[in-house]
Amino acid sequence: MKNKILIVIANYYKEISKKLLSSALDQFKNDSKVKIIEVPGVFEIPVTIMKNIKKYDGVVALGCVIKGETPHFDFISSSTTDAIMKISVDTKKPVGNGILTCLNMKQAIARDKKGKDAAIAVISVLSQKR
Repeated sequence: MKNKILIVIANYYKEISKKLLSSALDQFKNDSKVKIIEVPGVFEIPVTIMKNIKKYDGVVALGCVIKGETPHFDFISSSTTDAIMKISVDTKKPVGNGILTCLNMKQAIARDKKGKDAAIAVISVLSQKR
């Protein structure tokens, strides 16, 4: 039976997001059914996951936050990461965190294949014996 996977992707940095998505999708060949939901920014990812998680075996969260000149970066990064972890633990479903938190665009570009790592994490947890 195919795993049902949800990918929630923030498109604030479209070029980075496209590459994160591509690297994640490469991991889900014919053994998974994948649905993609786009959201404007990473802050919208947790609520979108919660609205949909009952229909899926696992989730991959993708996006990018780049530090600016205010503490906004810290609040968004921390609250989103905490919410994603809480969702995973509370629902007992794997949520791969492929959200980049970078100091600048150069760092983000260097990490734009990290969607792969988030997808592999979900696949790994789903393959565990119950």
